[in-house]
Amino acid sequence: MAARQRIIPVRREYNRWVANQTLEDYALRFTAKSARQFSSNRISHTAIGAISFLALEAIGGAITLSYGTTNAFYAIIVAAIAMLAVGLPISRYAIRHGVDIDLLTRGASFGYIGSTITSLIYAAFTFMLFAIEASIMSGALELALGIPLWIGYIISAVMVIPLVTHGVRLISRFQIITQPFWIVLNVLPFIFIALMDWEKYDLWRAFSGIHHASGPPGTVAHFNLVEFGAASAVILALMSQIGEQVDFLRFLPAEGQSRLRHRIAVFLAGAGWVVVGVPKLLAGSFLVVLTFSSGVSVDRAADPAQMYLTAFGYMIPNHTAAMLLMVAFVVVSQLKINVMNAYAGSLAWSNFFSRLTHSHPGRVVWLVFNVVIALLLMELGIYRLLEETLGIFSIVAMAWLCTISADLFINKPLGLAPPGIEFKRAHLYDINPVGVGSMALSATIALMAHFGTFGALAASLAPYLTLIVAFIASPLIAWGTKGKFYLARKPRQKWRELSAITCSICEHPFEPEDMAWCPAYAAPICSLCCSLDSRCHDMCKPKAKLNYQVATVAKSFLPHQLVAKLATRLGRYGMAAAIAVTAIGGILALIAHQVGTASPATADVVNRTILIVFFVFAVIAGIVCWFLVLAHDSRVVAEEESSRQNTLLLKEIAAHKKTDAALQDAKETAEAANRAKSRYVVGLSHELRTPLNAVLGYAQILERDETIPPPRQSAIKVIRRSADHLSGLIDGLLDISKIEAGRLQVYSNEINIQDFLDQIVDMFRPQAQAKGLEFRHERAHSLPQYVRTDEKRLRQILVNLLSNAIKFTDEGSVTFDVAYRSQVASFTVSDTGRGIAEKDLARIYEPFQRGEAESVRPMPGLGLGLTITRLLTNTLGGEISVSSEKDQGSTFRVRLMLSAVHRPSTAPAPEKTIRSYSGPRRTIVVVDDNEDHRELMRQVLVPLDFVVLTAQSGPECLTLIEGVKPDLFLIDISMPGMTGWQLVTKLREAGQIAPLIMLSANIGDGTVAGAGEDNHNDAIAKPVDIRHLCDRLAVHLGLKWIYDTDLPPPPAPQPPAQIVHPGAIHIQDLQRLGEIGYIRGIEAKLADLARNTDNLPFTQELGTYVQAFDLAGYAHFLKRFSDSDRGDGKA
Repeated sequence: MAARQRIIPVRREYNRWVANQTLEDYALRFTAKSARQFSSNRISHTAIGAISFLALEAIGGAITLSYGTTNAFYAIIVAAIAMLAVGLPISRYAIRHGVDIDLLTRGASFGYIGSTITSLIYAAFTFMLFAIEASIMSGALELALGIPLWIGYIISAVMVIPLVTHGVRLISRFQIITQPFWIVLNVLPFIFIALMDWEKYDLWRAFSGIHHASGPPGTVAHFNLVEFGAASAVILALMSQIGEQVDFLRFLPAEGQSRLRHRIAVFLAGAGWVVVGVPKLLAGSFLVVLTFSSGVSVDRAADPAQMYLTAFGYMIPNHTAAMLLMVAFVVVSQLKINVMNAYAGSLAWSNFFSRLTHSHPGRVVWLVFNVVIALLLMELGIYRLLEETLGIFSIVAMAWLCTISADLFINKPLGLAPPGIEFKRAHLYDINPVGVGSMALSATIALMAHFGTFGALAASLAPYLTLIVAFIASPLIAWGTKGKFYLARKPRQKWRELSAITCSICEHPFEPEDMAWCPAYAAPICSLCCSLDSRCHDMCKPKAKLNYQVATVAKSFLPHQLVAKLATRLGRYGMAAAIAVTAIGGILALIAHQVGTASPATADVVNRTILIVFFVFAVIAGIVCWFLVLAHDSRVVAEEESSRQNTLLLKEIAAHKKTDAALQDAKETAEAANRAKSRYVVGLSHELRTPLNAVLGYAQILERDETIPPPRQSAIKVIRRSADHLSGLIDGLLDISKIEAGRLQVYSNEINIQDFLDQIVDMFRPQAQAKGLEFRHERAHSLPQYVRTDEKRLRQILVNLLSNAIKFTDEGSVTFDVAYRSQVASFTVSDTGRGIAEKDLARIYEPFQRGEAESVRPMPGLGLGLTITRLLTNTLGGEISVSSEKDQGSTFRVRLMLSAVHRPSTAPAPEKTIRSYSGPRRTIVVVDDNEDHRELMRQVLVPLDFVVLTAQSGPECLTLIEGVKPDLFLIDISMPGMTGWQLVTKLREAGQIAPLIMLSANIGDGTVAGAGEDNHNDAIAKPVDIRHLCDRLAVHLGLKWIYDTDLPPPPAPQPPAQIVHPGAIHIQDLQRLGEIGYIRGIEAKLADLARNTDNLPFTQELGTYVQAFDLAGYAHFLKRFSDSDRGDGKA
């Protein structure tokens, strides 16, 4: 299905920060298998370190003082067995599925929102126990060091925070380091007491509590079932300790390397904590009797600091040393447990608030929050109300944990609940009646019993009643609901085969167990991002939401009219206010009960005061609830409107996507047509350049021919300039594509602007005069002699403007003005022609556009001149403007930056005619499939004393140069069969090291790239400029030209030497060598004949044909002698 929501980047970054496991330590999520790499030994030591808390000794001492040794002993043993039985299934499932106690609660019959109340219970346990332990530590600091309690509370709380911020890794190190010290000091005092004062053990056995008279040492105190139950209630409050154990068990792999050691470690670190806890409870029971018998008051005897001070007194006679040892032991013990309390509390608060607020600022924030609450509770004296507080708390905690244990131990094995633990919001019902109902039922019955509803005996045994009811109610409710409220939807089975899946929100990879499919985003989402999403409204499970479940139950048990009224704004306000007032009343009633128990004399005053406070808070709660109901309705309306707008926006986006797809198709079609056009233009330019090369080449040759009469020289110059202009037009066609592609290269050269303008004027003045137009030209006196610009591009701009002015002007004049100021030249071309209509001015620069007058009197041209002109002007950093009136003429103005050059680097020398070059004769091979070009190159190079060899293809060239080392190659690129690039590669492979110059009509248009590009030395575009060609030859061959001014006056003509017949036999030999083309054999034969000085004229004449590889002329020359009648056989 299409995603209804859009992922907002800010929110993605927020979730990504929360998902960082450096500090989070897998809060709110499944512990990845990749992170469960700790050894069984390390985790077991860490978890067992939690049993160091001295609250065990305090509880053991408190129940012994109140109920005697016998009742305390049996209560410890029975309660330990109960906690062990309840904890074993919890530990087993936690380690198997890698979940903490909150995630385990979700999947063990409570549901996603149902486990919220258990998170609060667990968080309360952690800060209550933290406060108790910190109170003990503060008392020890006060006793030993005289530190005031309020300062001791702060020290005890703050010291824990840096040890917990970095999670299980730092905690495990701390626990392992302190473990030996704690074990030794736990055991040694009892060894010394047994050796030095064994009688105290008999005194302990006989102790009956402060409310009963104790028997003589050696006897056993009496047993009382009611007091046994009361003592058990206090001990069973510690059942929540299994939650802290589970929070560390989740980091163990499901199976260890040694199965026996692994199982022992799992047992001791999990439910087996009571195995270590029972001796500590008994130790507290014994030490309180020992301390009390030593003369310490009842109020202080149950203080663990006072207990161990008395015990260490047996080890160290020095009181000060014993005091210091005691405070060190207490500090270590309390830090060991409080790091666990703080860590567990941070997880519990994270889970609680993430579900209520859909926000998670980070586990470290809730760590500080938990410590602050505990610090406040210490000031309220929670340690002094230990028995009453833990007696009530044990009932609620047992109802929660016994329900979980019953589900894991009974429901899942019997098939009443699905196997495994599902913890993700996307797959769970908000409320599972199995867990919530069982806990509510067992806690209600037990609390009623605790407050005396069923008598004194039931009140004392209320915690055991909780256990029994939970283990009965859980399977019955699961059977009655047929287990359908465990899973709202099942996870994707095919994901199990994947090693990791990337979350679409935070973009982190997670294991499949931590991922769900989100229909709101139409993509996978991790459990954390799913928990924090507040906008989806659980659209993946509409019938599993809390409001739907509550409405369904209400409709089943209440009249429809009442349900309808409760659904109104007033009805919802009434329910919210009732819940708030009931909660406030319950809390205040609990406070009144505790204060009345602690101080009966002031109970009446406290009750009246609390009643007044209740009514004040009730009014405030009513106002706040009304505000919350109105704010909720406003938020719902805003979200509905936002959803509607979002839906419309998504529809609009979908429509835009369709339009964009159509535009993309049109764009691709246009680009394909444009590429086809470009290929056509490139091909056309090649076809035009080929004959133009011959025209321009021969025009340059004729310009240098001194035998042509002067009147014809000007005509030849016109031919050359016209050919140059035509070449520029062809370049302009290619420039459009280059500019659009961003590949046009601009050069900055020093040019003689005065001569340049003279050439332009000389080119167009005859054209204007031929058409009967007056051609006017003015230039500013401030125009320098030399400027810096791209001569070729400037020429194109001016040629296009002037040619258009002459073309579209039938009578009148054409004016070409040049102004210059502040390094900026302004070129103005004005005419008195037909002008441009105002509506055409906006589109005259568009390709192939014509004005309306074209339909009346069409003019030659492609409609690209102004397009090219504007593109080139913009490329050179200038600007072009136009003003025109219909039938009045037009004025084009181009402004360009032409920086003046005051000291040109090279002053142009007057053009001189090259006659030859110094040094040995050089051989040049011309390879071109066009015969006209080959002949042109011969006509250009042979008069300069080059030996020119020609080939019309690559294979012919390779055959031609066998055994010959030419000095330079001129190679055409586009040839049928073997291309110029391929020939270059072959030549280099054949060992030719001579310079290779590429000639092509397509140089620079991007179509001539080939594999041999790196092997050539230079490239020259057709039509070939002879001056430029000579410059490149001089560079690559290291030539020093001989100009016509360098030649000495020609000597007086000498009569040619007479050629002597060498003899018929020699003529026949030379003819046979010529027929087979054996050049080396011919050269050897001529060298042999040249030994006779009479044959020198003959060998020199014939050698010129051989050097030129002109075998046809060679054969014709010999034929003259074979036909002669002379044949004296002279050798």
